[in-house]
Formats: sequence, structure tokens, C-alpha cells
Amino acid sequence: MAGKLYLCATPIGNLDDMTFRVLETLKSVDLIAAEDTRNSIKLLNHFDIHTEMTSYHEYNKYDKAQYLIGKMQEGTNVALITDAGTPAISDPGEVLVAECHKVGITVTSLPGPAACITALTLSGLSTRRFCFEGFLPSQDDKKARKRILEDLKDESRTIIVYEAPHHLRAALDDLYESLGDRRISICRELTKKFEDVNPTTIERAISFYKDNEPRGEYVLVIEGKSLEEQDEEKRKSWQDMSVEDHMKFYEDQGIPRKEAMKMVAADRGVGKREIYKELLGE
Repeated sequence: MAGKLYLCATPIGNLDDMTFRVLETLKSVDLIAAEDTRNSIKLLNHFDIHTEMTSYHEYNKYDKAQYLIGKMQEGTNVALITDAGTPAISDPGEVLVAECHKVGITVTSLPGPAACITALTLSGLSTRRFCFEGFLPSQDDKKARKRILEDLKDESRTIIVYEAPHHLRAALDDLYESLGDRRISICRELTKKFEDVNPTTIERAISFYKDNEPRGEYVLVIEGKSLEEQDEEKRKSWQDMSVEDHMKFYEDQGIPRKEAMKMVAADRGVGKREIYKELLGE
């Protein structure tokens, strides 16, 4: 029988967050694939786990995925761990999971810590709807970075972004330029002794980090654009068009004049009678 891939979430800071199920799995599998074996050996030693380890990281994720699949096809059970948190979340583990599905190897996830969810729940911002962006594209890839930031500009859900300390200032500057001033919660050292959650605004955060050196790994939780703000921007965009051109926009699509008049009125946030009077030149 083929082996199985176990995605094992590990603590993002506080070792007491390790689950019993993950501990038992790491002890019982045949092989542990770790993002950085130098970091993971400290974790395994702490819990007295002596299972064989191999590296699986960003720079070998394709070739090593095939090696691990070969082992699993021979019957080896493999546990995948990342440096901290849940494998495959902003992590090369997503490649291994996809390759396992292609060849029919069973994958199961052992839930546990995830920095993005931890930060979201601490942020004080809306948790009902959110999107996870992970790390923004590198500043060296200006085109990709600009495109992602442009996509986020009209995002109405709460936005979660990861950032390294040496890139934090640039990230805040770019977020301000693209999104304007929004509420933001800046989270660092999550679950650790000096955990810090700072609800602020992007503008105030920029000012703060001019005089304070960023330290630690950051999770940025950013307020989405409100639906009311989106509607208001849409209405303003129609104001640049004459009522006649606005009507023509819909009528050219085959929409009857009476229906087009209703749509124009809704777009502009006015009554249909007002549009009728405008068209009559009153």
C-alpha cells in the first residue's frame, strides 16, 4: 500500500501550541520533510522526537516533491512541517500537495497554528470576510507588485499580508500609495512573550517606523474598502459623463429606453424623474 502525506501544523512561537495529534504523528511516520532541518531539529529535540528528517524548501520543491512521492508510493508515510505554522500556506508545501493529488496519494491535514488567522482574530477588524495575500511580490518585480496592489485597491474584504522586517517600511509606503489611509493592525511576535498587536492607520504606522526599527516577522491586517465607499466612487465616475451619453451607454446594449432611464438614475443616486427632466432640458 502507498504511504500518506501528513500536513503537520507546528507552533508559530509558543511551543505549548503543539497538538497531541501532531506529536504522535511526527513520532510514528517514517520520514519528516522539513523546510529548514536546522530549525526543525530544535523542535523535535524539545519533544523528544527522533524520526528521520529530510529538507523540503522553496529551492528544491519540485525535484524533492518527486523524490518524496516516490517514497510514498513505496509505502513510506511522510509528515510535512514548515518552520512555523501550517504547511502549504504561503509555503512550498502547496507544490507537494498538488503533486500528491495528481498521482492519487492520500493527503491529510493536522490543523493547528496559522499566523494569518491568529493575526486576523486579534486585529479588531472585520473577520466575516477576508482575503489572504501572503507576501507581496518583491520590489525587484515592480510590475507584479504594482498589479497586486492595484487589485487590492478595491478589495472590500479585510486583507492579510505577511512582511519581513527589512521590507516593512517599503510595504507600508506602497500600501499607502495604492490604498490610501486605511485602518491597519500591525502584528508581530505572535504567541510569544512579547506579542504585539498595534491597531493604527497606515499613515500613522509610516510615521512610527521612521523613528523605530522594525523587528520580527510581521502580519499586516488591513481594512478593506467599504461597499458604501465603492458605491460612492462608482457614482462619482458617472458624473463625468453627460446624462445623454450615460443613456446611450445602456441603449447601445439593446436596453429599452425606460429601463435604461432607471439604470442611469440608480447609477447616479437620483430619482428617475430627475433623469427625465434632464433629458427634456428642464
